[in-house]
Amino acid sequence: MTSSAAVIVGARRTPITSAGHQLRSHDIEHLTAPVLARLHQDLIHLGLSDVEINDVIIGVARDRGGNPARRAILAAGLDQSIPGATVDRQCGSGLDAIAIAAGHVSFGASCVIAGGAESASTGPTGRSAFAPEGFPDPDMGVAAQYLADQRGIERPRQDAYARQSHNRAMSAADNGVFDDEIAAIDGIVRDSRPRELKPEVMARMPGAFAEGGSISAANACGVSDGAAAVAMVSDSIAQQHQLSGLLIRGIARVGINPAEPALGPVSAITRLLTESSLTLDSIDRIEITEAFAGQMCAIFDDLALSDSDPRVCADGGALALGHPWGASGAVLMVRLFSALVTHDQGRLGLAACAIAGGQGIAVLVERVQP
Repeated sequence: MTSSAAVIVGARRTPITSAGHQLRSHDIEHLTAPVLARLHQDLIHLGLSDVEINDVIIGVARDRGGNPARRAILAAGLDQSIPGATVDRQCGSGLDAIAIAAGHVSFGASCVIAGGAESASTGPTGRSAFAPEGFPDPDMGVAAQYLADQRGIERPRQDAYARQSHNRAMSAADNGVFDDEIAAIDGIVRDSRPRELKPEVMARMPGAFAEGGSISAANACGVSDGAAAVAMVSDSIAQQHQLSGLLIRGIARVGINPAEPALGPVSAITRLLTESSLTLDSIDRIEITEAFAGQMCAIFDDLALSDSDPRVCADGGALALGHPWGASGAVLMVRLFSALVTHDQGRLGLAACAIAGGQGIAVLVERVQP
């Protein structure tokens, strides 16, 4: 069998809303179904109606089981012959689903839809173990607070970064940047969380994970509902139909000390760049899941980046948009597609996630044109 490269030719996401609010009645399959249906329409519009969708892969972080990917296929009204699989790499699930799908395409699949979804509103409560007994297993917030303390990353720096994320997201929304990527649900077309953050109010907010801690509700991500997915085809099909898209150029998955899960993106990005013979200076757009501002500041320090680097989460990230855990990695890829393909803002893009239990994942893409 001749191997093929995978090209993302369509990308969609739901609006991201705070848990318990606008999308609180939508479980995972009913968050995912509108995205799948919209991507199916996109494929038809691109002239790919005769191309078989070989699989749908959806990542989740917290669900009740029963393969929500398959349920979403049926709920979306797609052909019953399309199989579905659900994967769990916690906050990296959506990005890992895309990476797995790229592997399927490389070994002969014509078209695969992949992404992630999370309904914090309807999913099970409580916390699963991320590491076995005898290993450190901190909550991500606790780990991020410890990291901020160890690195001396103080509240003003964290608050400033959080304000930057919200300001970028509000500007992007007001300028229609998100319009071409959002699949509406119940008439909802706008992310609910981005807002003006006033420094004096942020400074008074209590620590979220430790008394007197520097991480607060204002400089941490919101618990959210949402779904995102991409449609990818083989490079030969993309060329045959003269389609622009994102070529998957590289994938890196790493394991790190489970006591420091917030630093997973650093190791994953470093490995990916080394294996691709690139440096960060070569990358035009960088999307990293902004779980906590303090975490992002530590990542910037380790990667020798500025907190205000215009390439990183240029339209705001999870701090502003929200963090629907299993979907967030896929949201990053939707954002890269929007920036590099829809808006022609560069050639190389990189997406990376930190993962509970001490892991990281990063994916490198390149815009290709007919």
